[in-house]
Amino acid sequence: MIDLLVTNKYYRLQLYITMNTRSNEAVKKGPEGRLTQAERTALSDTRMVETAIELIVQHGIEGMTLKEVGEAAGYSRGLAGYRFGSKEGLMNHVIRAIGDEWLRELKQVTRDKVGLDAICAAIDAHYRFCREAPDRVFAFYILWFQSVSPDSLCKDVMASIHERRQKDVTEWIEQGIKQGLIDPSVDADVIAEQFCSAVIGIVYQWLVKPEAMDEVEQLHAGLKQIMKQLLPPKNMQGDT
Repeated sequence: MIDLLVTNKYYRLQLYITMNTRSNEAVKKGPEGRLTQAERTALSDTRMVETAIELIVQHGIEGMTLKEVGEAAGYSRGLAGYRFGSKEGLMNHVIRAIGDEWLRELKQVTRDKVGLDAICAAIDAHYRFCREAPDRVFAFYILWFQSVSPDSLCKDVMASIHERRQKDVTEWIEQGIKQGLIDPSVDADVIAEQFCSAVIGIVYQWLVKPEAMDEVEQLHAGLKQIMKQLLPPKNMQGDT
């Protein structure tokens, strides 16, 4: 199980701890210490999602099939189809798994923060996520960029995630304005759109040049500087 877990600080280690905790409880409660059916289902789902991520990164969306996901994860050829219903169902499950993982991290780093502080914390966390879980970021944005296709299987779920992300940034800015930390003349919606577009652009640049992690770090640092200019303190907008 270690080979599935060691490379991802946010999700895989959390799963490892959770499953081990549950396994230890099962040992105490049952004579054979077996996982429950629900735990086995959760574990197989996780393994298949991890496998799907690896296949998307290695072979793209077209190269990821339900049969291969089931077999490569160590299960039957039909389990992924049975569990997720279709390739669309599996892709949406992958998107939600990675999106929820990032959302948990984002909520943690921005807790009790508003305005520029929240945005800078989010930028730093995004860079760490890119550095520590690159396959997950790659797979997520491969699916993201594919979602603009007219026949995309992921259009609705991606649109929902994008809307939620932009709403979070808008709220950070509006709270900063209310607390007197940001000039009230700032258009929160416009800046939120610019911020989200910049993050997407950074990841696209990375997908084109995956070896350029130093450049990715610089782009995140540069985005923080841009946000500082776009979100000046109250009464500083337009000062000379």
